Amino acid sequence: MMKKILFVCHGNICRSPMAEYVMKYLVEQAQLTDQFLIESAATSTEEIGNPVYPSARRKLAEHGISCNGHAARQMTRADYLRYDLLVGMDSANLRNMTRIAGGDPEEKIRPLLYDKDVADPWYTGNFEVTWQDVLRGCQALLEEQIQCI
Repeated sequence: MMKKILFVCHGNICRSPMAEYVMKYLVEQAQLTDQFLIESAATSTEEIGNPVYPSARRKLAEHGISCNGHAARQMTRADYLRYDLLVGMDSANLRNMTRIAGGDPEEKIRPLLYDKDVADPWYTGNFEVTWQDVLRGCQALLEEQIQCI
């Protein structure tokens, strides 16, 4: 059975697409591509249709990961039904995701990191710290999901 994961942040141009493409890369390395559907979305409408932010794209490219073809989109209530997991980058994202979904009766909404928010490079300008947070979170999430396969 395919595991469907949606990564969500505020604008879907920095953190959530970084998580989407890092997770796709890790899944590909583990030769599990056919077991996962991995996408990303925003809680806001500000960046709809925009590509990955240039600094985030460069950080991914440094690690050999492409994010070509990405266009930011907003999370919808239907996404709650479509995905098995909806993974937010920070506490504000989680609140907005729960609001968009109309609640979380199936407990599908969770943070990428349980010990802290994923650093937001939109404000910090530090894409390396965000990369480290996203990589750590995605590695842990993949390990957890492999246990369920």
